[in-house]
Amino acid sequence: MDVEVSAGDPRAVGADLIAAAGAQASELGAPERAVADADPVAMVYAVGAPLAVVALEPGADGLRTGAARAVRACRDGGTVAWALDASLPVAVEEQVRALAEGAVIGGYEARRWRSGGLPRGVERFVICGCGDELAPVADRAALIGRWTNVARELVDAPPNVVSPAGLAERAAAVPGLRTEVIDARQAGLGALAAVGGSSPIDPVLIVLRHEPPGAPDAPRLALVGKAVTFDTGGYFLKPQSDIVRQKADMGGGAAVVGALGAIAELGLPLSVTGVLPACENMLSGSAIRPTDVITTASGLTVEVTNPDAEGRLILADALWWTRRDGATHLVDLATLTGAMRAGLGDMYAGVFANDDAWRDAVVDAGNASGDLAWPWPLHPRYRPLIDSTVADLRNTAGKSFGFPIVAATFLQQFVGEGPWAHVDMLGTALLDEDRGDAFGRGATGYGVRMLVELAARTAAVAARPERS
Repeated sequence: MDVEVSAGDPRAVGADLIAAAGAQASELGAPERAVADADPVAMVYAVGAPLAVVALEPGADGLRTGAARAVRACRDGGTVAWALDASLPVAVEEQVRALAEGAVIGGYEARRWRSGGLPRGVERFVICGCGDELAPVADRAALIGRWTNVARELVDAPPNVVSPAGLAERAAAVPGLRTEVIDARQAGLGALAAVGGSSPIDPVLIVLRHEPPGAPDAPRLALVGKAVTFDTGGYFLKPQSDIVRQKADMGGGAAVVGALGAIAELGLPLSVTGVLPACENMLSGSAIRPTDVITTASGLTVEVTNPDAEGRLILADALWWTRRDGATHLVDLATLTGAMRAGLGDMYAGVFANDDAWRDAVVDAGNASGDLAWPWPLHPRYRPLIDSTVADLRNTAGKSFGFPIVAATFLQQFVGEGPWAHVDMLGTALLDEDRGDAFGRGATGYGVRMLVELAARTAAVAARPERS
């Protein structure tokens, strides 16, 4: 979808559908009844292009949702023109950003595995009522929206298509990045090899590097994404109601792919590495068993008390490897604990960190971008909960409480020195129901916008003269 800005009248851009809200809709000829009845969209038909009267919720997220609804209302594709309302209590630049991003997100088509090809979608979205000086704002927002949709497609994809090997192929096709695919067994990644050994498809560590010329030596940002492309739960087999969602257990990895793609296309002047431990957690004769002891890449041994707590195992190897690779600042994203979804629902992810300032930076980047996040605590007294009687650690606490915090505490043992944050995004990655925003049901691409915003802010701080 091409996103444009225009200072002209929305009726003059050759639109197949004109969209507006409130007073702007009235100015374009919408009757009062249509403005009152928009829930969320009321259609007005007259001479020329139909007018979609969109119910608008407050703030940037309301505009993002409104643009997505307008795009979905244009069922035969073509061009949608949005009449911007400068009187809203949202800065015009922020309006343009939200509208451009929402239009691209709203144009996502999940039905790409149907026979007969994709239906025609909206090809052009024109934001009317603003000048050319805001075109770069719209372009950047549309770019991030497109890469968010790439992550959505990876999560929505069937697991026989996006397997560890399929994910590696997709990552290698992202332009502007240097990609490596590392065999887990040959690299001594014992936990990743143990979990992925349950599948006939080899477990791999996928590494994506954005290394622009002239980037500073520090900071070096690394984004680690859990990429279990299907999770049966192993010998702790998941129930039917849960197992059908498990193609989304690579949502963190998908977000990292999308974020690295956007970072490379934006040309951010910062070294950023994406690391994806990719495997399947299957039920087979070679699956890890309860009470197995595995040796992680760091040398620490782990007693497997729950084969369905496999994500923290593969992340342990990936985090250790990434720090050894030279990362100064780490963020991992993972659909890690069902308890996070129980606690925060599908709106917020929880963020843990070993450094309060870095945790706050991640949370702020998420909330500013639309990927909502909430800080969670860590405390040294959680550490004894993962002591094992036979190994260095166990992968669960054996308690009926604190599941997300225990998981974060486990990961903390492998992050080494330097800032690290863990984003538990299980509830936000895949929506069972339409929550009334731009995304609808299915994959959201959660994390792409957060990570791009975090990288941009980190690059801006690194470029300040006082740091040189």
